[in-house]
Amino acid sequence: MKDIVWLMKKIYSVTFRKKKNIIMYFGMPLVGIFISFLVYGGSGGTMLKVGIVNHDHRPIANNTVQFLEDIKNVQVVNLKESEINGQLTEGRLDCVITLEEGFSESILTGNPGNIRIVSIKGAQITGYVKSYLYNYLDNLIVLGKAAKGDQVTFDKMYNHYKQADFKLTAESLKDTSKSKDMTNQTIGFLIMIMLFSAGNFSEIIIKEKENRTYFRLLSTPINSRKYVLANILVNMTVMITQIICTLLVVTKVFHIDMHVSFWKMGAVLIVYSFVAVGLSLMLVSFANSSSSAGALQNLVSTPTCLLAGCFWPVEIMPKAVQKIADFMPQHWTLETIQKLQEGQQFGSLYLNFMILFAFAVAFFLVAVYKFSRNSNVRSFV
Repeated sequence: MKDIVWLMKKIYSVTFRKKKNIIMYFGMPLVGIFISFLVYGGSGGTMLKVGIVNHDHRPIANNTVQFLEDIKNVQVVNLKESEINGQLTEGRLDCVITLEEGFSESILTGNPGNIRIVSIKGAQITGYVKSYLYNYLDNLIVLGKAAKGDQVTFDKMYNHYKQADFKLTAESLKDTSKSKDMTNQTIGFLIMIMLFSAGNFSEIIIKEKENRTYFRLLSTPINSRKYVLANILVNMTVMITQIICTLLVVTKVFHIDMHVSFWKMGAVLIVYSFVAVGLSLMLVSFANSSSSAGALQNLVSTPTCLLAGCFWPVEIMPKAVQKIADFMPQHWTLETIQKLQEGQQFGSLYLNFMILFAFAVAFFLVAVYKFSRNSNVRSFV
């Protein structure tokens, strides 16, 4: 145990002697948070600005204007006819509703008309306003028909309608898509950085074989198993620190709701860290030099992260590519997190964890086999 601790201290000392490595290992994971804010930071709700030109000024028209003013996320501005074109073309208003003379009479007689909706932003804007306005006018038309065109009777019925015992209550649901998207993109970027970090630490093995440090260490009571175990432990501790730092910044500094508890998110990512270490050791075992090891890491890490959906949802990719993603451990990590965000219990996702552990075991077994077959000292002379 003392030898393993000494080796770990040595690896820490060599790695973090350079300050740029501290920034790379613990600063780069935070870049994903800033990227998420750039992508999703300005995607909040907006206020719809509606201009009203009321030429009628009768009770039904005035009540219609009042109804529009009471709609949430709609700001009503009273206009003159001459101001319509200027307000629309300058983008100050999204649409303008004009109530012509005779509007109230048309509603009272059950033949709605004398109303115009103008917008240069298309049906996306007018459709939203019409969905509220036309439903309200339909109710008034029913009252007008029941009153048979009599204004006094209509006013009585309308007052009863407004003061009805039954009430429609509306509850606003919090939009969680934005925070979930930010969390998933941040975690996707962290997964990629963890993979590169694991690759860099595993590459130390082959670098020390090239400079003969590895073989000098083996001439001491230290054996190859202790050396590799120390490398794995350093790798794991650095990645766990990356996970904790990133999650703390996400939750405590930026106050992003991950919709998953801190410990559950950390547990999933720690399981993935075993996969990352196993994959990096496997790639190093196939390399004959540090340069080839670095090339293998880049060749495998970046494309697999792209295909697994670390930077965009897998659903937007073609079906054939989605099937390929099933063979990526990054995909299973992200899928596990998404299922936890949907409210599934941690224990019910045992299959996902078994698949991740299977990836890790397979990578470690391949690495052990290759290392045992590639022990020729002359390969690094």
